[in-house]
Amino acid sequence: MENNYTVLARKYRSQDFKSLIGQDVLVKTLTTAINTSRIAHAYIFTGIRGTGKTSTARILAKALNCQSSDKATPSPCGTCENCRAIAAGQHIDVMEIDAASHTGVDNMRDILDAAQYRPTNGRYKVYIIDEVHMLSTSAFNALLKTLEEPPAHVIFILATTEIRKVPVTILSRCQRFDLVRVPVETLKKHFAWIAEQEKITLSDEANELLARAADGSVRDGLSLLDQAIAQTGGNVDAAAVLDMLKRADRGVVVDMMKTLLSGDTAATLDKVDAIYNNGADLSMLLTDMMEWTHWATRMHPALHAGDVTNSPYTADQREQIQDINTRVSLNTLSRIWQVMVAAVPEMQAAGNQKQCFDMLIIRMMHIADMPSVPEIIKQQESENRVRDVKNILADRMARPSTDSAPIQKPQTRTITNANELACALQETKEILLYSYYSNNIEIAEFAVGKIKYFDRKGDADFAHKLASWLMDKTGMAWTLEKSQESTHEHTISEQKQEELEADPLVASAMSLFENAEIVGVK
Repeated sequence: MENNYTVLARKYRSQDFKSLIGQDVLVKTLTTAINTSRIAHAYIFTGIRGTGKTSTARILAKALNCQSSDKATPSPCGTCENCRAIAAGQHIDVMEIDAASHTGVDNMRDILDAAQYRPTNGRYKVYIIDEVHMLSTSAFNALLKTLEEPPAHVIFILATTEIRKVPVTILSRCQRFDLVRVPVETLKKHFAWIAEQEKITLSDEANELLARAADGSVRDGLSLLDQAIAQTGGNVDAAAVLDMLKRADRGVVVDMMKTLLSGDTAATLDKVDAIYNNGADLSMLLTDMMEWTHWATRMHPALHAGDVTNSPYTADQREQIQDINTRVSLNTLSRIWQVMVAAVPEMQAAGNQKQCFDMLIIRMMHIADMPSVPEIIKQQESENRVRDVKNILADRMARPSTDSAPIQKPQTRTITNANELACALQETKEILLYSYYSNNIEIAEFAVGKIKYFDRKGDADFAHKLASWLMDKTGMAWTLEKSQESTHEHTISEQKQEELEADPLVASAMSLFENAEIVGVK
């Protein structure tokens, strides 16, 4: 028997720019372009499935070829011969090409050869290439020249869901339009209008569930509505849609998250068992839990992240979430989100989703109890302070009293020349100061308490560092006078090297090797 039923997605397909929902910017731009006769030779429409890319292409083709006007019009009549033929996909001058099945360069050559001939019935020849990203590299290359400078009577309209796969050389020759996801409120109004046209009952809760499940796609939403009508016989309510989508009610999700964040593992697992036994899809439940965590984070008083009245929860449910937020930190919500995101591929790969989901619940409950990084740092600092106090007290207990032993003054040392200073720096393990002093400082005068020197590299901090060290080790203040000109004196390292080269044993050893040299003295 012939099946005359037309699915809602085809029956209510947009036939003109006014009926194209959710794409206001696109409609305004194309309408203005047609009114001002600024019609481009190539367009590319991109966006997720079901947002109206092919429908827009057909509407544009009708606008260019409608016979109700003597030129292109943004309001095609829909009743003339051209409009009806284009809507039915039977117009000889409007060719819809599926790039998925015409990927080769030969297919593209046939199209380009035919493009040279003038249109038969319309003003323009319109080539609509759907899923254009499926074309081969050779086919794209064959299209390039004609796409840049096509005959005046040819318009190319490309459509794709994966714009990144289209070569930039193609994109640069087209006017690009990004079709956005259709907002939930717009979808709800559209579905309510269709329900009225179809004379079916669609509850507000069911409409909300369908619009959100559509995820911005008009076609997906209408397919779900079609399925819900077939399942219920025309009386679509929230329970039927939840059963069809295998989703848990948002009230159930809010209640489960409240139990989870209370720390009662057994009660949370019992709720998961009940939801699972009622036929809910655990992958969808995880998606709903992620949605809850996202909105709970935005509603958290520590964040104040904008308006949340457009959240998918009722006023009562929002109050419950805000009550939960008074006992849960933003850090806990963030950690739970990270665990759930990581669990998405695990759920997809798991042989037994129920076991994987149970382990996910246990993991979330344990990670929620972990202290935050600031808390860990604060706790560590507190422990360090306690340990320091204990060490000080222990040291005081072990140290003899002032009555029984005299106070010992720190030992001081006497430094009378530059070499003694170098040795003292080396003995006290002042490696950086010793290295700089030995390699870069020329000593012009050296007396106890006063040094006159020339710094080959000009380190501004050297004098301050050395004076502080001398004060600490000798118990007296030293005057360090920096000379502006070199005295041509040897540094400590150069003196050592001279002494080493004068050693007969070293000279004998170096004579054994041709071009030998001393590169360092340690």
